[in-house]
Amino acid sequence: MGLCGAECTLLGVLIFIGASVCLGQCPCSDPALCQPIKDTRDFEVYVFYVKGKDWKNYDWAYVTTVALFAPYDPDLMCFAHSKGARFVLAGGVSLKDIVDSEKRSAWIAQQVKLAKTQYMDGINLDIEQPVFPNTPEYYALTALVKETTEAFHREIPGSQVTFDVPWSPNCIDLRCYNYTGIADLCDFLFVMSYDIQSQIWTECIAGANAAFNQTITGYEQFINISIDPKKLVMGVPWYGYDYVCLNLTKDNRCKLDKKPFRGAECSDAVGSQVPYYTIMKQVNNSLSGRLWDDVQKAPLYNYKDTKGNIHQVWYDDPESISLKVAYIKKLGLRGIGMWNGDLLDYSNDPIARQQTADMWKALLPQDLRQNL
Repeated sequence: MGLCGAECTLLGVLIFIGASVCLGQCPCSDPALCQPIKDTRDFEVYVFYVKGKDWKNYDWAYVTTVALFAPYDPDLMCFAHSKGARFVLAGGVSLKDIVDSEKRSAWIAQQVKLAKTQYMDGINLDIEQPVFPNTPEYYALTALVKETTEAFHREIPGSQVTFDVPWSPNCIDLRCYNYTGIADLCDFLFVMSYDIQSQIWTECIAGANAAFNQTITGYEQFINISIDPKKLVMGVPWYGYDYVCLNLTKDNRCKLDKKPFRGAECSDAVGSQVPYYTIMKQVNNSLSGRLWDDVQKAPLYNYKDTKGNIHQVWYDDPESISLKVAYIKKLGLRGIGMWNGDLLDYSNDPIARQQTADMWKALLPQDLRQNL
């Protein structure tokens, strides 16, 4: 999903621990807040919650769904429900474990029970594993989505089942899923329009995490395989990539070391992911200051570390995000979301507060901003 690391490695353990501390009695001061959210808003703003208490400072005028990629927090559940926002599980499972239909059914039943015990509103299926067409895993994944959606909709009225997909349906990272079938079978797809450099098929040169042209092309490709645009939520990154340059040319081409990934000789895995709050503290003191690449429609900057190495950082900010958001209405998409909601600076520093407000504001098309 992006910046997650060890936190997601421990996700299954943390969720199990979370379930053990939720004893079935409504933890909210108002018992009505333990009822599932049934209303669906016209424009989806999907937030991945990863850690800490910054959720208290999200712009809740925007949020429609919070996906739990952290230990269960009953206070967050109650608060999200008080704002009319869904609160959903993160669902990850090895595809080898669900090829068997009985094991698949058992896993789904476990997720439904966990969601009901914690007064949650659905599940976000985050698989991200290589799958080849016409294999047992290919058919099992489609069946998983179908059966999960049916079970959640039956057991939790108004619940939401979503599925995370890469920026394009063209077997990105060897994820050759039944995209059309999966889209039909769940409520919508969350399109991870970032990590576009996960497979670099041309020169090993640093580039944008979510280049504009590739982002829009990805949605057009989903739509061209007969996926309803209202089944697509645009994902944007609230993080960037820091690359060490083997060589930096005068026209800002940062030559990278090779690091293969799923068939490609080079990848963004050679860099490190950096939160937006770190980028904002670093950019103004960098060698270059904020630069703008007009081809990829993305900001970047260069800096030198304490060892004398030159780095190049590519990221997204309100300008680059707004350009992509303008296409949500043009393409008829369902909404937007980000990985993840905890990568902004929610401190009381006035400059940081403005930067954070601007990032939230950039998520909405202009006409929707004016109505809030």
